[in-house]
Amino acid sequence: MMLVVPATSSALARGAASCAGAYTAPTVTAKAATSAATLCLINRERAAHRMKVLRPHGALNLAAHRHSTDMAIRNYFAHDTKGGGRFSTRIMAARYVRPNTHWSIGENLAWGTGQLSTPASIVEAWMRSPGHRANILKGTYAEIGIGIATSGAKIIYTTDFGRRH
Repeated sequence: MMLVVPATSSALARGAASCAGAYTAPTVTAKAATSAATLCLINRERAAHRMKVLRPHGALNLAAHRHSTDMAIRNYFAHDTKGGGRFSTRIMAARYVRPNTHWSIGENLAWGTGQLSTPASIVEAWMRSPGHRANILKGTYAEIGIGIATSGAKIIYTTDFGRRH
């Protein structure tokens, strides 16, 4: 699912204060901290719904990072690449899953500028959107990758969710 304009309110305030960097606008040099805050907030939402937390996975991080970077460089915003590549193909290319195996994957996209680009604003917007919320709260997902890129003042987020069966 993709989201273009994040909304803000105090819906995440109860948990965001304990996630370092949740209200800090991302910078080129703070992408790791932004990813950590985003993961913290997503896992707080899952915990509030009595769900297991998502574990970071290197291949999903790679797929998410590559996609956010590609969108920033080639100036587009979509699950499919400008060349028509699907997100499942990107995740397989990052070697998260192998052909002829069982797996489930999902993806959330968002972008924002200034205070609308903070992890708290992005996760809150996802939680207000039924499709994005469904991905965050899908019980079958066990792992996550988060990619963040900058394009001028715009911060682009990709979260790839997965579970290998």
